[in-house]
Amino acid sequence: MLKKMLEKDRKRLKRKVHIRKRISGTVLRPRMSVFRSNRRLSVQVIDDTSGHTLVSASTLEKDLREIKPTVAGGAALGEIMGKRLLEKSITEVVFDRNGYLYHGVIKAIAEGVRKAGVRF
Repeated sequence: MLKKMLEKDRKRLKRKVHIRKRISGTVLRPRMSVFRSNRRLSVQVIDDTSGHTLVSASTLEKDLREIKPTVAGGAALGEIMGKRLLEKSITEVVFDRNGYLYHGVIKAIAEGVRKAGVRF
């Protein structure tokens, strides 16, 4: 069981490194990084040139704790993130799926952000 979990993590980290070789966020087009666990979801927009997080949203925040890490919860978090991005006048981002496969919750977050009006 433990060996299988370690192998799964190793594969995700390998995908993550492969993606991050090609993707980096700039001032004009920051990188939107997604993290998911069994209990929480987190999204942050990062300017890699200065190394600062510009906008973030997480289910650890007090008013977002009721959002579950499901497809519906991911879509809701994506829409909230999209609104926060538009408030900061960020209309374009580079999507970093962080080594996760693009389906389920990750896809729902991306579609929620697009629904709010942010382009990838």
